[in-house]
Amino acid sequence: MIVLTGSIATGKSSTCRILEESGFVVVDADKIAKQLINAKVIEKLFGSKYIKDNEIDRKALGDLIFNDSAKREALNNYIHPLIREEIYKQASTMDAKNIKYIVDIPLYFESGHYDAKMVVLVYCDREQQIKRLMERDGLSKKDALIRLESQMDIEEKKKKADYVIDNSSDENHLASEVKKFIKYLKDR
Repeated sequence: MIVLTGSIATGKSSTCRILEESGFVVVDADKIAKQLINAKVIEKLFGSKYIKDNEIDRKALGDLIFNDSAKREALNNYIHPLIREEIYKQASTMDAKNIKYIVDIPLYFESGHYDAKMVVLVYCDREQQIKRLMERDGLSKKDALIRLESQMDIEEKKKKADYVIDNSSDENHLASEVKKFIKYLKDR
């Protein structure tokens, strides 16, 4: 299993899109999490104030999770084993069918417990993350920093990764970095 990871606002989604356009299937941990976490689960864990019209109030939940490490840990302890189980199920199916795939796990280093044969990091520096996060999500610098602080520092992840895709420039640069990565995989 090859894992793609990064930190918030490093460009994992853009990288995954390019990989899909190149013939890879992406097993997305965030999509799996959204399928597994429903309003009943959130209400049970955190109360009804995080539910609106029988749906999760994602903004309110995000504010809670990014500002309260104990609540974040409670959610992670509940959801990560379920995500891991589904990822292994999908990976096993693709291995059996000899399908090219990448597993996108944003919190790979934080969650651990995966048997990856390679970990690929989508990288940009912290200042770029802050800028992208503020622009993408309309956050203040303070709120962007709170979200970044909830994850392992990108430079620490860079040291732990087996391969780094540099996303410090524009979309064309990222596409060329992903092509280099695909070539690296083929040459192995």
